Amino acid sequence: MARPELRQGESGDADSGRIRFDKWLWAARFYKTRSLAAQAIDAGQARLNGERVKPAHAVRVGDAVSLRREGAVREIAVTALSDRRGPATVAATLYRETEASVAAREEARLLRKAADAVQPRFPGRPTKRERRKLGNLLGE
Repeated sequence: MARPELRQGESGDADSGRIRFDKWLWAARFYKTRSLAAQAIDAGQARLNGERVKPAHAVRVGDAVSLRREGAVREIAVTALSDRRGPATVAATLYRETEASVAAREEARLLRKAADAVQPRFPGRPTKRERRKLGNLLGE
């Protein structure tokens, strides 16, 4: 299987140093389909250089992308362009996440983990065996 090459595409836009925002998000594997990427852009969850743009807006190397997913905000710098979706290892070369963004996501993950540890765990409805043990314990 041939690997997709960076900065090469059918439309010719990647050769000129720009590509559609929704297509780049899809190629970088942030969204599973281009339509999901376009919906995120329209909803304001994906921003380019801090501004809301349309899905067809041109992305260039060096642009800053801000993605809000699952309550976490990722700040990403575009390092390469591709209009083809390839393996995850190739997609990871299309961008670089800022150190502040990585630290903020890690801190949020630790806070979620601590909150989950404090929350009482309810395993669900007791089984017949557990009800009998509880009844024996309470003297019923």
